[in-house]
Amino acid sequence: MKSSFRFEITSTDGNARLGQLHTSRGVINTPAFMPVGTIATVKAMSSDEMNELGAEILLSNTYHLYLRPGHETIRELGGLHKFMNWGKPILTDSGGFQVFSLSPLRKITDEGVEFRSHLDGSTHFLTPELVMEIQSALGSDIAMAFDECTPYPATHEYALKSLQLTTKWARRCLEARNNLTSPVGAGLCACPGQPQGIAPTQNLFGIVQGGIYADLRKQSAEELIEMNFDGYAIGGLSVGEPKNLMYEMINYTTPILPHDKPHYLMGIGDLLDVLEAVSAGIDMFDCVMPTRNARNGTLFTSMGRISIKREEFKKDPNPLDSNCGCYTCKNYSRAYLRHLFMNREILSMRLNTIHNLYFYLDFFRKMREAIGNSEFRRFRKEWTPILQNNFHEM
Repeated sequence: MKSSFRFEITSTDGNARLGQLHTSRGVINTPAFMPVGTIATVKAMSSDEMNELGAEILLSNTYHLYLRPGHETIRELGGLHKFMNWGKPILTDSGGFQVFSLSPLRKITDEGVEFRSHLDGSTHFLTPELVMEIQSALGSDIAMAFDECTPYPATHEYALKSLQLTTKWARRCLEARNNLTSPVGAGLCACPGQPQGIAPTQNLFGIVQGGIYADLRKQSAEELIEMNFDGYAIGGLSVGEPKNLMYEMINYTTPILPHDKPHYLMGIGDLLDVLEAVSAGIDMFDCVMPTRNARNGTLFTSMGRISIKREEFKKDPNPLDSNCGCYTCKNYSRAYLRHLFMNREILSMRLNTIHNLYFYLDFFRKMREAIGNSEFRRFRKEWTPILQNNFHEM
C-alpha cells in the first residue's frame, strides 16, 4: 500500500517553519510537540484525554516495549495503536538513547549492541534489523533508525567512530525496512480492499550524530541525506553539553537537512530550547518534562514555573493559572492541588499532568499561530522572560 506520508511547509518566518505532516492516520501540525508514552501510555492519561488535549501524535519506545510486554505480544494483539486505543499517529524511538543510558550494562560492536535488561538482568542483542522488526511489529507510523548516541564529553576520534557506526546501522535499517512486506500486526488496516495484516507503509527517519563537532555533524547529515530517509532527526544533544554548544550544533546542523523533509530534535523539550530550535528550522519535539515535572509537583504557568507543594498555596483559592483553559484550572484551586500532592493522591498526578500537557500543547499552538502571522520574533521575545522565571523555586 502506498504511503500517504507527505510534508508541506505552509508558511515561514525567518527560519521558523509552519507546516503539516500528512500521515495515513492523520495530519500533524508543525512545529509539533509529541507527548511521551514510553511504554504505550502517557503516564496518568487515557487516550481519550490525550485526544481532548489536542495531541496529534504520541511517542513510544522500542527498547521498553521489546522488553515488556514484548513486540510479538503487541503484534498478536493487533499492533500498538489498537493495544493502547490510540487512532492517531505514533512515532517509535529506536531505543538507541536507552542503550546509551545503559553504558555499564552494554557492549557495542559493528553488528549491534549486547546489553543486560534493567528489569531482570537478562542478556539481549539488538541489531538494526531486529530494531526494525520490532518497530514493524508495533506498527508505528514513524520509525527511527538505530543509532549510537555519542556521549559528552567525547573525543573527535570517538565521535567519528560513533558516527560511522550510526551511518552503517542507518543503511541496514533502511534495507531492513524495505524488506519488510507487512509492517504491522494483523487487524490494523481499515483500508478498503486491503487484506488484514497490511497497513500503511512505515516511514523511517535517520538520526544525525557527531557530538559537538561541526565537521562530523555535516558528515553525518550528508551521508544520511544520500540514503533519502523520510525525515531527519538530530540526536545526541542534551546529554550533558553546555547550552551554548547545544545551540551551536542545532543552528549549524538544521540548515544542512533537506528543506522539504521534517526536522526532528530528539529528547529536547525545555521551552527555551524549543524557541531556539524552532528559530533554526526544527519541526518536531518530544520530552518527558511536562509529565515528569507534573508528577513531582512542578507546574508550568503563564507566569513561570511553580512548585505546588509550597506552604503559600495551602489556603490559595485561585486556579493554578487564570490564563489557562485546561480542565484542572477550570475546576480546582491551588489549595486543592497542593492538598492532593502533599497527600500523594493519585488524582494529583492526573490533574497536574493534564495541566502541564495542556500548557505545552497550547504553547505550540500559539507558536504556530505566531509563525503564520510572521510574529515569531515577538512571540519569542514575550515568552523568554516568562520561561526564565521560576518565581517559586522548584
